[in-house]
Amino acid sequence: MLPLEKRAIGSLALLYGFRMLGLFMLLPVLALYAADYEHSSPTLIGLALGIYGLSQALLQIPFGMLSDRIGRKPVIYVGLLLFGAGSVIAAGAVSIWVVILGRALQGSGAIASTILALLSDLTRDEQRTKAMAFIGMSIGLTFAAALLIGPWVSAGFGVRGIFWLTALLALFGIAVTAWLVPTPAQSAHFHGDTSASLRFVGRVLGDRELLRLNIGIFCLHFVLTASFVALPLLLRDTLKLQVQQHAWVYLGVLGGSFLAMVPLMIYAERARKVVQVFLSAIAMLTVSALVIAYWGSRPAALLAGMFFLFMAFNLLEANLPSLVSKKTFPAGKGTAMGVYSSFQFMGAFVGGSSGGVLMERSGFTGVFIACSLLTLLWFFIARGMRAPRKVADVVLEYDSQRFAAEELLSQLSGLEGVRDVTLIAEESLAYLKVESAKFDRECLHRYRIEPSSIG
Repeated sequence: MLPLEKRAIGSLALLYGFRMLGLFMLLPVLALYAADYEHSSPTLIGLALGIYGLSQALLQIPFGMLSDRIGRKPVIYVGLLLFGAGSVIAAGAVSIWVVILGRALQGSGAIASTILALLSDLTRDEQRTKAMAFIGMSIGLTFAAALLIGPWVSAGFGVRGIFWLTALLALFGIAVTAWLVPTPAQSAHFHGDTSASLRFVGRVLGDRELLRLNIGIFCLHFVLTASFVALPLLLRDTLKLQVQQHAWVYLGVLGGSFLAMVPLMIYAERARKVVQVFLSAIAMLTVSALVIAYWGSRPAALLAGMFFLFMAFNLLEANLPSLVSKKTFPAGKGTAMGVYSSFQFMGAFVGGSSGGVLMERSGFTGVFIACSLLTLLWFFIARGMRAPRKVADVVLEYDSQRFAAEELLSQLSGLEGVRDVTLIAEESLAYLKVESAKFDRECLHRYRIEPSSIG
């Protein structure tokens, strides 16, 4: 990996982490400070937790496409300014409605797709899988850190302190973008693995395998956000803990569930049991929600339910993006991940909003029964999943003056081991999804096309 690539990956992971930390720190504490705000109610607390997901879902793909036109860094600056402005508004809020406005404005800085596109501009194709894995790892670490830092900050400075810290993180993000993130020579080229394209949205939405996964990430983040409408109150009332002590519970539950998850992931890959482990995790999510629903007022049951809930969440959260990548057609990975992210954030919005309503009407039992019913529905939808094959992505640059697109598409599709081909004529690129065990790379030389990368 080149020094420039290492710098790009490290700085963009830091930037991504700053932003996600600011969004997630509120999850474990807002319900505990509801009395600090005028007009507050469980319904509006749930809306405040989830509203950022609505603006994220609506603006994620448009921001990414705008960055193709005006450049990556300008869009990132605008997104971070919106994020910081929303934080300042929420920090000065007296009414919960102003907090909701601030959270919505925070979410409107939807720059995740733009950051990934910039990462693509700054890394070679053969290094991109490693780069994406590093970003994914940083998101997981940031989520865990947010559950620890949020209670500590709020214990000393209240919820307003979290919002002021979030605003400061937005300024740090701008500084990182300006001084640490390299500026690409150009960013106008289409990158199928990170750039979204309107031409592929319909195809992504019509793919049954991808639809199952998109419904899955919606359900998963519904459960996550709805749970945090109730869990902080359960920790306070059932375990009799002060807010700063909540961090130690999250540390133990998350750390233990992560260690328990790793062997399952290794087994799934080595034994080719990805679908079976995936379905088992959905079942675990359903059962853990039921345990909390019916026995959450008992300390041992609450901790056990949280342990298995987070174990299932971590396992599913880690597997879903990989499955999307493996099941997406060539050149559609960026679009598929954009649609996937929109479903994810919409799940957070609906989960927070519904969780607040259920908490107000039925208490924590209603919240977790709803979560269990939704995940049970997800289980039956996911049962039709097919196990992903071991495939690789091949990106070919061809001379459009020498090869007619239709003829080239026909010939490449006929090669042994080629599962799918997509041509991007304006970029003179051919994207192939191939079975590594059957595909002979040498046969490409017959067509005088040199592979620019093989993933």
